[in-house]
Amino acid sequence: MRVNAAFRACLLSGGASRRMGRDKALLPHPMGGTWLEHGLIGLGALGAPMTVLSRHAAHLELAEGLALQRGWALDAVAEPPPWEGPLLALRRLAERVPQAQLLVVPVDMPALDRNCLQTLLIAAATQPELIHVAHDGERLQPLLAVLPAGDGWRQHLQRAIVRGERRWQRWLTQQRWRPVPLEPRAMRNINTPHELAAFGFESLDS
Repeated sequence: MRVNAAFRACLLSGGASRRMGRDKALLPHPMGGTWLEHGLIGLGALGAPMTVLSRHAAHLELAEGLALQRGWALDAVAEPPPWEGPLLALRRLAERVPQAQLLVVPVDMPALDRNCLQTLLIAAATQPELIHVAHDGERLQPLLAVLPAGDGWRQHLQRAIVRGERRWQRWLTQQRWRPVPLEPRAMRNINTPHELAAFGFESLDS
């Protein structure tokens, strides 16, 4: 099964990192560089154009520098206020790229690998009209998803946000979607120093 060649890989990196107490995107990664760089390198290996969305100028500068070094087609987008969570970020991506299929990835899954991303994309290629959301066997990971091309969900998202909706999972229940089981450790979302210590980065493989 071949993945859709028209997709755009989007890295969400605009969070405040309050629970971590420092900028998660700029934490050192055991494979070298930062979490942000590691995430971009993983997406870059897919060969698709990329978008980085962040409110933090340092993230955008780092992404642009890495893209220049590696010859990537990358759009570094400053996320304007209000900063009210990932649903607004998704709308900004939808506005920025109005027709492409979107692979959406959060910056705080530092163990995410290319195999997981390809599995998600291949699943999405089987039913391209649906939203495909990663599932770790116990719960959805809605910030790791593939959203279809076209205007349907984009228009619905805009209407929901105008009504005041800010919860990604609640919005998702109103869409046509399917879960995609992926390896749980690869999708581990790390938000606090305790979770960081418990994760055991020394055991991350390439």
